[in-house]
Amino acid sequence: MKSWKLLPKIGSVSKYVECYWFLEKESHDHSNIYPKLNPDPSSHLIISNLNRAYEYTYGPISQKVNGNHWIFPHLKTFTMDHSDPFQIVGIKFRIGAPYSLNMPNLSSSLDKVESVDINQLIGLEAFSSDQLLTDAVEQKKQVCNILDEILSPWFLTSHEDKHSNLVRKILLLLSDTAITEIGEKLYRSQRTIERSFMRVTGLTMKQVHSMTRLEEMLNYLYQLNEGDINWVDVASKYDFSDQPHLIRHLKNSIGRTPAEYAQQRDLTIDIYGDFEFN
Repeated sequence: MKSWKLLPKIGSVSKYVECYWFLEKESHDHSNIYPKLNPDPSSHLIISNLNRAYEYTYGPISQKVNGNHWIFPHLKTFTMDHSDPFQIVGIKFRIGAPYSLNMPNLSSSLDKVESVDINQLIGLEAFSSDQLLTDAVEQKKQVCNILDEILSPWFLTSHEDKHSNLVRKILLLLSDTAITEIGEKLYRSQRTIERSFMRVTGLTMKQVHSMTRLEEMLNYLYQLNEGDINWVDVASKYDFSDQPHLIRHLKNSIGRTPAEYAQQRDLTIDIYGDFEFN
């Protein structure tokens, strides 16, 4: 298995893109073939071999796509079928970025995956997914430069307004400021910031805060063995009122109690590891 994660180098790109990442599952890799993708407030553009099929399932709902596709912000935990080898390059967009890039209504795209024609999306006459994936195996910095180059013209058509500018300020405060205090800090009414946030992200501030906290907690748990996890300490560390509150949160978010998760370890971070920046 090969993987990497890199930052964009061009400022106009990093304004909208958090990172680029690559994952290759080879034929001899027999790890869990149905990894789970935890809730995520960001959109990911997945670049893949055009004939490769992908399936994302939550509950009784199954979504199938071929080749290049979007994974839009999702409150659900997706189960993926990774039984066959694959190579994918992912572009992780910053929370709310599609709003400024003239994407479709975000609230209707929640919990969805959707095939995409990248040539049409970014206005290129010819874009080769296969060549980019070939380069990604051994020439990751070159791939980063290529993505910067092809995304830059698209981002020049972006549209910023008072809502996107306000949400950018909200996101800077959201991780360490009580939601009820953000409006006061930004000299806006609570109603104003809530409406702008929903308009730009398709999500509430509470939902984004909850998903961000979950991801931080999963990254922390990844470093621990099952026997080393003290769930009371985890609940305190991530500001849950008590252990039952943490249990309900995990059950609602990933469909597992803490004990069940510690035994299963079936999320993508557990199966593919923590993508550290190169």
